[in-house]
Amino acid sequence: MKKADSNVDRIYEKLRQMAADFEFKPDARINESVLSTELGASRTPLREALNRLVAEGFLTFQSGRGFFCRPLSPKRILDLYEARVAIETEIVRLVCRRASDEELEELMGFLTETEPAYDICEDPIELLRMDEAYHMRIAVLSQSHELQRILENLNDRVRYIRLVDLKYLRGKTPVSKQEEAQLSAHRIVLTALISRDEETAVSTMRHHIERRRDEATEAVRIAYSQLYVPSE
Repeated sequence: MKKADSNVDRIYEKLRQMAADFEFKPDARINESVLSTELGASRTPLREALNRLVAEGFLTFQSGRGFFCRPLSPKRILDLYEARVAIETEIVRLVCRRASDEELEELMGFLTETEPAYDICEDPIELLRMDEAYHMRIAVLSQSHELQRILENLNDRVRYIRLVDLKYLRGKTPVSKQEEAQLSAHRIVLTALISRDEETAVSTMRHHIERRRDEATEAVRIAYSQLYVPSE
């Protein structure tokens, strides 16, 4: 990896963490000069990192005005999770019909192998990465390149919301405990696929995503209520 790429990655990870921690107020303009000084970053890699966050839905860009922190509304969360339900239930339907027994058993092996890492991981970013990797492995078995492409794009757009979800609900329940339910849903879906039980696989995936939607909406509500509590 080139040094420049590594520097951009470092800045990007720091900015993403700041956004998820609501260090940028919703709708507030990002002060690039202050960030450059704070992060010890020159303008070019900082801009590249900010543009990555625009692509992932953390920020927006307005020509002539700069970068802004994207507000999170219940409607936006609903829209993105409705899209996830539509795409991922269709993916599961196709996997049930198209994937070979060997491919599904291999995926079960992958799930079994990664479960211990889920159990001990307390890092929301790493948990999110692992979850996306698993869902993309399912998508590959659908044999639909377009659905894979759409899911990758959707993952980029919903990542900010999912990270906020994991971070803010951690205060109520340890992250690893939250993920136990997710792992259970993963295993139920995959077991149904191996049994060619399309109805159970689809309904479980739908319920799994809808539950995450409700949790994400609650997490954003909690985050915003804390963000706007007047200081004494």
